[in-house]
Amino acid sequence: MQFEFPGAIGVPDGRYLARDEDGERVLVVETVGAPAPPRRRRRRPRSAEPPGDPAPLPLTRVTAVRAHEPFESAEEAGEWLEASTGSDETVDAALAAAIGLLNRALHAQAVASADPFGAELSAERATAVRIGHGSGKEVAAGRFAAAKAVDARSATGSKRRQRDEELRPQERLAAVLGGRENLDACETLLLRARADLDAGRRREAALQLRVALEAMLVELDNALADPDHEQDMNELRARKSEAGEAANAALRGNLSVDEERHVTELLKICERVLRRRRVLRG
Repeated sequence: MQFEFPGAIGVPDGRYLARDEDGERVLVVETVGAPAPPRRRRRRPRSAEPPGDPAPLPLTRVTAVRAHEPFESAEEAGEWLEASTGSDETVDAALAAAIGLLNRALHAQAVASADPFGAELSAERATAVRIGHGSGKEVAAGRFAAAKAVDARSATGSKRRQRDEELRPQERLAAVLGGRENLDACETLLLRARADLDAGRRREAALQLRVALEAMLVELDNALADPDHEQDMNELRARKSEAGEAANAALRGNLSVDEERHVTELLKICERVLRRRRVLRG
Protein backbone atom coordinates (compact mmCIF):
# COMPACT_ATOMS: atom_id res chain seq x y z
CA MET A 1 0.00 0.00 0.00
CA GLN A 2 1.43 3.38 -1.01
CA PHE A 3 0.41 6.88 0.06
CA GLU A 4 1.49 10.28 -1.21
CA PHE A 5 1.19 13.14 1.28
CA PRO A 6 1.82 16.81 0.59
CA GLY A 7 4.74 18.23 2.53
CA ALA A 8 7.05 16.50 4.99
CA ILE A 9 5.48 14.10 7.49
CA GLY A 10 8.12 13.92 10.22
CA VAL A 11 9.63 10.48 9.60
CA PRO A 12 13.07 10.79 7.94
CA ASP A 13 13.56 9.17 4.55
CA GLY A 14 14.67 5.57 4.73
CA ARG A 15 13.59 1.95 5.00
CA TYR A 16 12.34 0.68 8.34
CA LEU A 17 11.75 -2.95 9.31
CA ALA A 18 8.75 -3.40 11.61
CA ARG A 19 7.85 -6.54 13.52
CA ASP A 20 4.56 -7.27 15.28
CA GLU A 21 2.05 -10.09 15.74
CA ASP A 22 1.16 -9.86 12.04
CA GLY A 23 4.73 -10.59 10.92
CA GLU A 24 7.41 -8.46 9.31
CA ARG A 25 6.66 -5.37 7.28
CA VAL A 26 8.83 -2.68 5.74
CA LEU A 27 8.05 1.01 5.72
CA VAL A 28 9.68 2.98 2.90
CA VAL A 29 9.67 6.77 3.21
CA GLU A 30 10.86 9.00 0.36
CA THR A 31 10.53 12.79 0.05
CA VAL A 32 10.26 13.99 -3.53
CA GLY A 33 11.09 17.58 -4.43
CA ALA A 34 12.37 18.47 -0.97
CA PRO A 35 13.59 22.06 -0.53
CA ALA A 36 17.19 22.83 0.31
CA PRO A 37 18.14 22.33 3.97
CA PRO A 38 17.52 25.42 6.13
CA ARG A 39 20.38 27.75 6.92
CA ARG A 40 22.05 27.36 10.26
CA ARG A 41 21.53 31.03 10.93
CA ARG A 42 18.21 32.74 10.35
CA ARG A 43 18.16 35.45 7.73
CA ARG A 44 17.36 38.97 8.83
CA PRO A 45 13.77 40.02 8.05
CA ARG A 46 13.51 41.86 4.75
CA SER A 47 10.82 43.49 2.69
CA ALA A 48 8.32 41.03 1.28
CA GLU A 49 6.74 41.24 -2.13
CA PRO A 50 2.97 40.78 -2.54
CA PRO A 51 2.14 37.08 -2.55
CA GLY A 52 2.06 35.45 -5.94
CA ASP A 53 1.77 31.79 -6.83
CA PRO A 54 2.25 29.54 -3.81
CA ALA A 55 5.61 27.88 -3.45
CA PRO A 56 5.61 24.19 -4.45
CA LEU A 57 5.47 21.70 -1.61
CA PRO A 58 7.57 18.56 -1.36
CA LEU A 59 5.75 15.25 -1.68
CA THR A 60 6.28 12.41 0.77
CA ARG A 61 5.76 8.94 -0.67
CA VAL A 62 5.17 6.24 1.94
CA THR A 63 5.06 2.56 1.01
CA ALA A 64 3.99 -0.13 3.48
CA VAL A 65 5.33 -3.50 2.32
CA ARG A 66 4.25 -6.91 3.55
CA ALA A 67 7.62 -8.63 3.97
CA HIS A 68 6.38 -11.99 5.26
CA GLU A 69 4.80 -14.78 3.21
CA PRO A 70 6.00 -13.72 -0.25
CA PHE A 71 3.95 -14.81 -3.24
CA GLU A 72 5.09 -17.85 -5.16
CA SER A 73 4.22 -16.43 -8.56
CA ALA A 74 3.01 -13.35 -10.39
CA GLU A 75 -0.35 -15.08 -10.86
CA GLU A 76 -0.75 -15.52 -7.10
CA ALA A 77 0.18 -11.89 -6.55
CA GLY A 78 -2.35 -10.82 -9.16
CA GLU A 79 -5.09 -12.83 -7.48
CA TRP A 80 -4.22 -11.17 -4.16
CA LEU A 81 -4.42 -7.73 -5.75
CA GLU A 82 -7.85 -8.47 -7.22
CA ALA A 83 -9.10 -9.82 -3.90
CA SER A 84 -7.67 -6.87 -1.95
CA THR A 85 -9.45 -4.36 -4.17
CA GLY A 86 -12.60 -6.40 -4.71
CA SER A 87 -14.78 -4.70 -2.09
CA ASP A 88 -14.90 -1.71 0.22
CA GLU A 89 -14.29 -4.02 3.16
CA THR A 90 -11.04 -5.44 1.77
CA VAL A 91 -9.83 -1.98 0.70
CA ASP A 92 -10.62 -0.56 4.13
CA ALA A 93 -8.72 -3.42 5.80
CA ALA A 94 -5.66 -2.81 3.64
CA LEU A 95 -5.84 0.93 4.28
CA ALA A 96 -6.15 0.43 8.03
CA ALA A 97 -3.17 -1.93 8.19
CA ALA A 98 -0.93 0.36 6.16
CA ILE A 99 -1.89 3.63 7.82
CA GLY A 100 -1.54 1.89 11.17
CA LEU A 101 2.07 1.05 10.38
CA LEU A 102 2.76 4.63 9.32
CA ASN A 103 1.18 6.06 12.46
CA ARG A 104 3.18 3.63 14.56
CA ALA A 105 6.32 5.12 13.01
CA LEU A 106 5.07 8.69 13.47
CA HIS A 107 4.31 8.01 17.13
CA ALA A 108 7.72 6.42 17.70
CA GLN A 109 9.43 9.34 15.96
CA ALA A 110 7.56 11.87 18.13
CA VAL A 111 8.48 10.05 21.34
CA ALA A 112 12.09 9.43 20.25
CA SER A 113 12.57 13.12 19.42
CA ALA A 114 10.55 14.34 22.45
CA ASP A 115 8.26 16.24 20.08
CA PRO A 116 4.91 17.00 21.77
CA PHE A 117 3.50 18.28 18.47
CA GLY A 118 3.96 15.08 16.48
CA ALA A 119 0.76 14.26 14.62
CA GLU A 120 -0.61 11.06 13.11
CA LEU A 121 -2.16 10.87 9.64
CA SER A 122 -5.26 9.40 8.05
CA ALA A 123 -5.52 7.85 4.61
CA GLU A 124 -7.99 10.58 3.63
CA ARG A 125 -5.20 13.17 3.81
CA ALA A 126 -3.22 11.46 1.06
CA THR A 127 -3.33 12.97 -2.41
CA ALA A 128 -2.87 9.54 -3.95
CA VAL A 129 -3.20 5.96 -2.70
CA ARG A 130 -2.14 2.79 -4.51
CA ILE A 131 -2.13 -0.90 -3.72
CA GLY A 132 -0.01 -3.29 -5.70
CA HIS A 133 2.76 -5.87 -5.77
CA GLY A 134 6.28 -6.16 -7.09
CA SER A 135 9.66 -7.68 -6.51
CA GLY A 136 11.62 -6.97 -3.37
CA LYS A 137 13.77 -4.38 -5.12
CA GLU A 138 10.75 -2.70 -6.69
CA VAL A 139 8.66 -2.28 -3.55
CA ALA A 140 11.72 -1.30 -1.50
CA ALA A 141 12.13 1.60 -3.92
CA GLY A 142 8.43 2.47 -3.84
CA ARG A 143 7.67 0.94 -7.25
CA PHE A 144 5.27 -1.81 -8.37
CA ALA A 145 5.02 -4.47 -11.05
CA ALA A 146 1.24 -3.98 -11.01
CA ALA A 147 -0.90 -1.61 -8.95
CA LYS A 148 -4.34 -0.06 -8.68
CA ALA A 149 -5.32 3.42 -7.56
CA VAL A 150 -7.56 3.49 -4.49
CA ASP A 151 -10.02 6.23 -3.58
CA ALA A 152 -9.41 6.46 0.15
CA ARG A 153 -11.76 9.38 0.64
CA SER A 154 -15.01 7.91 -0.68
CA ALA A 155 -14.84 4.71 1.38
CA THR A 156 -15.87 6.59 4.50
CA GLY A 157 -16.99 9.75 2.80
CA SER A 158 -20.71 9.30 3.33
CA LYS A 159 -20.24 8.56 7.03
CA ARG A 160 -17.97 11.57 7.43
CA ARG A 161 -20.42 13.84 5.63
CA GLN A 162 -23.24 12.61 7.84
CA ARG A 163 -21.17 13.21 10.96
CA ASP A 164 -20.17 16.69 9.81
CA GLU A 165 -23.80 17.56 9.07
CA GLU A 166 -24.80 16.43 12.56
CA LEU A 167 -21.97 18.08 14.47
CA ARG A 168 -21.29 21.13 12.25
CA PRO A 169 -17.65 21.37 13.36
CA GLN A 170 -16.97 24.62 11.49
CA GLU A 171 -19.71 26.39 13.44
CA ARG A 172 -18.21 25.23 16.70
CA LEU A 173 -14.73 26.19 15.56
CA ALA A 174 -15.96 29.74 15.02
CA ALA A 175 -17.72 29.74 18.40
CA VAL A 176 -14.60 28.54 20.24
CA LEU A 177 -12.27 31.00 18.52
CA GLY A 178 -14.78 33.79 19.09
CA GLY A 179 -14.89 33.09 22.81
CA ARG A 180 -18.58 32.10 22.76
CA GLU A 181 -17.91 28.48 23.70
CA ASN A 182 -15.23 26.56 25.57
CA LEU A 183 -13.79 23.13 24.96
CA ASP A 184 -14.10 20.68 27.83
CA ALA A 185 -11.01 18.89 29.08
CA CYS A 186 -12.74 15.53 28.65
CA GLU A 187 -13.08 16.15 24.91
CA THR A 188 -9.34 16.46 24.42
CA LEU A 189 -8.59 13.51 26.68
CA LEU A 190 -11.10 11.29 24.89
CA LEU A 191 -9.61 12.16 21.50
CA ARG A 192 -6.22 11.05 22.80
CA ALA A 193 -7.72 7.86 24.20
CA ARG A 194 -9.38 7.09 20.85
CA ALA A 195 -6.14 7.70 18.94
CA ASP A 196 -4.24 5.40 21.31
CA LEU A 197 -6.87 2.66 21.16
CA ASP A 198 -7.13 2.74 17.37
CA ALA A 199 -3.33 2.57 17.13
CA GLY A 200 -3.18 -0.48 19.38
CA ARG A 201 -1.68 1.42 22.32
CA ARG A 202 -4.10 -0.16 24.78
CA ARG A 203 -2.18 0.71 27.94
CA GLU A 204 -2.04 4.38 27.02
CA ALA A 205 -5.72 4.33 26.06
CA ALA A 206 -6.68 2.91 29.46
CA LEU A 207 -4.69 5.57 31.30
CA GLN A 208 -6.19 8.37 29.21
CA LEU A 209 -9.70 7.00 29.62
CA ARG A 210 -9.58 7.00 33.42
CA VAL A 211 -8.84 10.72 33.59
CA ALA A 212 -11.20 11.52 30.68
CA LEU A 213 -14.08 9.67 32.35
CA GLU A 214 -13.52 11.44 35.67
CA ALA A 215 -13.49 14.80 33.86
CA MET A 216 -16.65 13.97 31.91
CA LEU A 217 -18.59 13.01 35.03
CA VAL A 218 -17.85 16.46 36.44
CA GLU A 219 -18.00 18.61 33.31
CA LEU A 220 -21.13 17.09 31.76
CA ASP A 221 -23.13 16.44 34.90
CA ASN A 222 -26.66 17.77 34.22
CA ALA A 223 -25.44 19.08 30.86
CA LEU A 224 -28.63 17.98 29.11
CA ALA A 225 -32.24 17.50 30.15
CA ASP A 226 -32.41 14.30 28.14
CA PRO A 227 -33.27 10.75 29.36
CA ASP A 228 -30.67 9.09 27.14
CA HIS A 229 -27.98 11.45 28.44
CA GLU A 230 -28.87 10.63 32.02
CA GLN A 231 -28.89 6.92 31.27
CA ASP A 232 -25.40 7.03 29.75
CA MET A 233 -24.04 9.18 32.57
CA ASN A 234 -25.49 6.81 35.17
CA GLU A 235 -23.88 3.86 33.39
CA LEU A 236 -20.53 5.67 33.35
CA ARG A 237 -20.81 6.37 37.07
CA ALA A 238 -21.67 2.72 37.76
CA ARG A 239 -18.77 1.46 35.64
CA LYS A 240 -16.19 4.04 36.70
CA SER A 241 -14.36 1.38 38.69
CA GLU A 242 -13.80 -0.61 35.47
CA ALA A 243 -11.86 2.32 34.01
CA GLY A 244 -9.81 2.55 37.20
CA GLU A 245 -9.05 -1.17 37.21
CA ALA A 246 -7.97 -1.07 33.56
CA ALA A 247 -5.71 1.92 34.22
CA ASN A 248 -4.13 0.19 37.23
CA ALA A 249 -3.55 -2.91 35.11
CA ALA A 250 -1.95 -0.70 32.44
CA LEU A 251 0.55 0.56 35.02
CA ARG A 252 1.54 -3.03 35.79
CA GLY A 253 1.68 -4.30 32.20
CA ASN A 254 -0.68 -5.47 29.49
CA LEU A 255 -4.45 -5.46 29.87
CA SER A 256 -6.55 -8.60 30.04
CA VAL A 257 -9.18 -9.35 27.41
CA ASP A 258 -11.95 -8.19 29.75
CA GLU A 259 -10.10 -4.98 30.61
CA GLU A 260 -9.57 -4.18 26.93
CA ARG A 261 -13.27 -4.77 26.32
CA HIS A 262 -14.19 -2.45 29.20
CA VAL A 263 -11.97 0.30 27.80
CA THR A 264 -13.53 -0.05 24.36
CA GLU A 265 -17.09 -0.05 25.68
CA LEU A 266 -16.61 2.88 28.05
CA LEU A 267 -14.89 4.95 25.40
CA LYS A 268 -17.80 4.40 23.02
CA ILE A 269 -20.29 5.53 25.67
CA CYS A 270 -18.23 8.66 26.39
CA GLU A 271 -18.07 9.49 22.69
CA ARG A 272 -21.81 8.96 22.39
CA VAL A 273 -22.41 11.41 25.24
CA LEU A 274 -20.33 14.09 23.53
CA ARG A 275 -21.94 13.49 20.15
CA ARG A 276 -25.47 13.68 21.60
CA ARG A 277 -24.70 16.91 23.41
CA ARG A 278 -23.39 18.51 20.26
CA VAL A 279 -26.37 17.40 18.16
CA LEU A 280 -29.01 18.45 20.69
CA ARG A 281 -27.41 21.81 21.41
CA GLY A 282 -27.16 22.60 17.68
